[in-house]
Amino acid sequence: MKEFFSSMDATQQVYWYIAIIASVIFIIQTIMTFIGADSDTGMDADFDSNLDGGDHPFQLFSLRNLINFFLGFGWTGVSLFGSIENKFLLGVIAFIVGLIFIAVFFIVIKALMRLSEDNTFNIEETIGKTADVYMNIPAAKSGKGKVFISVKGTTHELNAITANASDIRNGSIVKVLAVEGDVLVVSPLNE
Repeated sequence: MKEFFSSMDATQQVYWYIAIIASVIFIIQTIMTFIGADSDTGMDADFDSNLDGGDHPFQLFSLRNLINFFLGFGWTGVSLFGSIENKFLLGVIAFIVGLIFIAVFFIVIKALMRLSEDNTFNIEETIGKTADVYMNIPAAKSGKGKVFISVKGTTHELNAITANASDIRNGSIVKVLAVEGDVLVVSPLNE
């Protein structure tokens, strides 16, 4: 290995060292991400802040982006060293490719974040929806019954009351009018 590097120009050696070190760190980061080491060991292998204030976690100045830059920079320098005689031009091209690596990484993360879905249940989202009564709901808010309601593709069993003059029987369909605490206020759908 020593002979491999000793025959090279100093600039070419720098590109090789940057490429190899960045590649090793990139592989370690990737393995840590896939095994979940970032959440159990206290080591941070994910992203922590927002670039554009939206829901896309992306930190511009991070170790991961630095490694992505050096991957593009180092391997471009190694690949094009013999092809481009002007070392300054080679450095500029390697720098631009490093920036492109960061941009591609940002685009990939942004695309992956679009695939994520917020399935947290908010009881307020039940207002205006229909529900199936499975435990009778006493009239005039004199007691609670139970309903099944689907929100974001998930079925929930919730307590329900009604201001209706008569009881709402099991098997009826009701519409949610309001929410009082964690109890739905419903009325029969046919009214």
